Amino acid sequence: MTQSKNVGIHREIIQNDDAVHRPVHYWTPAVHGLLEYLSSTGFQTVPRVLGFDEQGREILSFIKGESGPAGWAKITSDEGLARFAKYLRQYHNAVRDYKPSADSKWAYGHDRLEPGEIICHGDFGPWNIVWEGDNPVGIIDWDMARPAKPEFDILYALEFAAPFRDDEETIKWHHFTKVPDRKHRIAVFLEAYGTDSIPDIAKKVADMEREVNVGARTIASHGIEPQATWLKDGTLAKFDDQAKWLEDNKGLFE
Repeated sequence: MTQSKNVGIHREIIQNDDAVHRPVHYWTPAVHGLLEYLSSTGFQTVPRVLGFDEQGREILSFIKGESGPAGWAKITSDEGLARFAKYLRQYHNAVRDYKPSADSKWAYGHDRLEPGEIICHGDFGPWNIVWEGDNPVGIIDWDMARPAKPEFDILYALEFAAPFRDDEETIKWHHFTKVPDRKHRIAVFLEAYGTDSIPDIAKKVADMEREVNVGARTIASHGIEPQATWLKDGTLAKFDDQAKWLEDNKGLFE
C-alpha cells in the first residue's frame, strides 16, 4: 500500500490500486448505508463499501482518475461547469427515493429526513469529483453527507464554482486566468442542473456557509481533524468573515 497523494495532513488515508482505507467516525454507518443504496440502484460512480481493515478503518473501492486540486481547472469553462452541474443533478436523481434507517447519525445537522429533503453529499466541490479527462466519473469523500433540501448542495457547489469569492482569491485559488462573470456562471450552472434562478442567492450562500461552519464546530467538539485544528487556529472565524463579505458584496452575484 502507498499513501494517497491528495489527502490532508490531519487524516491518514491509505490507498492502493483497488481500495482506500479511511478513518471511521460516528457518521460512518449512515454513509455506508447511503453508498450501498446508490450502488444497488445502478449509480456506480460512488465508492463501494468493502468492509474494515485490521486497524478498524473503513475500506472503500478506489475510483481511478484525477481528483483533489486537479478538479478546479475542470470547471473554469462553461462546458466544464455545465458537466459539473449535470453530475450533481444525476446524483440527486439517484438518491431521491432513499430513506435511511431511523437510527442514522450524520456528521451534523438533524438526522432524520424532513419533507422536501434528500441526503445531500454535503461537500460537492470539484476536488471531491473524480475526473477522466474533462468528464466526471466519480464522487468521493462522503463524510459530510446529511439530510437537507437539494438547494443546499446547489449553493455549496456554486460557492466554489461561481465562485463566491473576491477577485484576488478567485485568481489565486480557483484557477481562473481572469476574473470571471460570476452572474453568468451562476446562470450556466442552474440551467445545466435544471432549476430556476435562486432569489437572494448571495444571502442564501452566506447562510449556507454559516451552517457549514456550525457543523464544523460540531465535528471539532468530537476532536475530529481537521476541524479541531481549524477551531483552534482561528480558521473557522475566518469562514464567518467570508459570509459577511459575501453579503456586503452581493452585487457581484445578483
